[in-house]
Amino acid sequence: MSPRRNRPKDAGPARSADEDPPGRYGGWQSTESWRGEEWSVRHVAGASAQGKAYRCPGCDQMIPSGVPHVVAWPEHSGVDERRHWHKACWNAKDRRTSRVQRSRNAPRF
Repeated sequence: MSPRRNRPKDAGPARSADEDPPGRYGGWQSTESWRGEEWSVRHVAGASAQGKAYRCPGCDQMIPSGVPHVVAWPEHSGVDERRHWHKACWNAKDRRTSRVQRSRNAPRF
């Protein structure tokens, strides 16, 4: 059996990251206002996050590999400031306190 193709034969040349459509990574991209700034928000499908784990700034817990989540960054600063959030933490960001309480044995990242 031959390996599965990732692209159809007539897909043409590969595109650069700048030319990626918003839905390429399994989600959609939108703009939201938070704390007086405009934020770019991209929803990431679990299949696109295989092999990667991130720490959510909302709850300070790990987002395991393969779990759907949200990537957000301020529009003025670009993608260098992007952070990976649980969907529920991003939706509750206005209801959370500004200081995360960690347990004594929790690692500090």
